[in-house]
Amino acid sequence: MISIEDKALLRWCIEKILSQGADAARVTLNRSVEELVATLDGEVDKVTRCEDSSLSLEVFVEGKFGSFSTNRTQRESLERFIRKAVAMARTMEPDPLRHLPERGRKAADALTGLEAGLYDTAQEDVTPAQRVENALKAAAWGRYGAAEGMTVLSEEGEYSDSCNDNLVMDSEGLECCHTETSFDYGVEITVADAGGRKYSGYAWDSSSRRDGLDAAACGRRALERACARKDSAALPGGKYTMVVDSEVAGKLVTPLLSALSGYSLQQGNSFLDGSLGQQVFAEGMTLVDLPREKGLQGAKYFDSEGVATRNLPIIENGKVKLYFLNTYMAGKMGMEPTIEGATKVKMMPWPQSGPEQARDRAALLRRCRSGILVTDFNGGNCNPATGDFSYGIEGFLFEDGELVRPVDGMLITGNMKTLWQHFFAAADDARRCLSKLIPTLAFSSVDFSGE
Repeated sequence: MISIEDKALLRWCIEKILSQGADAARVTLNRSVEELVATLDGEVDKVTRCEDSSLSLEVFVEGKFGSFSTNRTQRESLERFIRKAVAMARTMEPDPLRHLPERGRKAADALTGLEAGLYDTAQEDVTPAQRVENALKAAAWGRYGAAEGMTVLSEEGEYSDSCNDNLVMDSEGLECCHTETSFDYGVEITVADAGGRKYSGYAWDSSSRRDGLDAAACGRRALERACARKDSAALPGGKYTMVVDSEVAGKLVTPLLSALSGYSLQQGNSFLDGSLGQQVFAEGMTLVDLPREKGLQGAKYFDSEGVATRNLPIIENGKVKLYFLNTYMAGKMGMEPTIEGATKVKMMPWPQSGPEQARDRAALLRRCRSGILVTDFNGGNCNPATGDFSYGIEGFLFEDGELVRPVDGMLITGNMKTLWQHFFAAADDARRCLSKLIPTLAFSSVDFSGE
């Protein structure tokens, strides 16, 4: 938790920066503590504790700007660091676009760090013995048998709980706090068939609250996924309907968010340059940012400048509604500033209502009837300037809405704009623990290369 002493330290830093002749300053404290227990084949493999703390200084002096960071928080050491930082900032070239955000844009309602509802006091009470117990209870090793003809070779699991603090203050009176706890468990299980061929499956869960973590279910899911990969192979290349599982669908949204960032746009490295207000995607596509959804893991009331976040549409019915522009990039582009980036993105189900709405993956498969279900992406990339992409995939062929056989060794290729113009349905099954709330998605006429 952010303490009175933390706030006093940052105020002192700002005073020292200004005393060196700076015109303005912003200081940020980031701190995290993570406790982790790793298991191997049902036994404790390692126990670690990681504490990290960093202090970032942004100095505005004589029309110049410098950004500096340190992990030393003793005042004597900081005083020397601040003197050198201000002196170094003075050597930079003047840049009139570097300044603090307008006062009216800054958050004024994040004073305790608890406003987002993401801090669980139970994290403080978890003992080392309980962490070990949690990790061992979650292990599937020795509890669940593999499918017929399969042998479990190994299981690697990790339980962790952590607390992250963020405090931002500036010389104009800004004060923003955010504290978030996290309880996590992930596991990978490897199996082999009678011929010695190996297959792996992974599962993960996370919650900001101790009682929200379902670690025990992860082992079962990982084992089922590993066994389901048996005899996977490529299909003939061609155009298929593609359904992308909610576990990995965020992979196809990340390039869109990157292309809408001010840095990419200003550098001419965005395939969505000039798209603001334009109908670029399928009419049913709506992507929103929900940073102020209280209790939603990852929500946050302010960005790194201390600018207040808002729940806003990013793409609405296929039209681009928002560029992510911090104060500096907005000035460079001659546009109004927004926020520096998406905080908690959610893809809305489509169609929004009515009897055709597929609520989960199974219903969406039935609606699509036949095609390829993608359950994982294996490498590949997307060109940020053109939107052209190539991703390795694994998944399943499905027919009449039912999974038929596992698939791997295939690539999907195309262009992001074209892909999202062929988007025609989204379920309502996004996992709340993922950084992006993207449900199972369906696209028509996707190019697959295979055998």
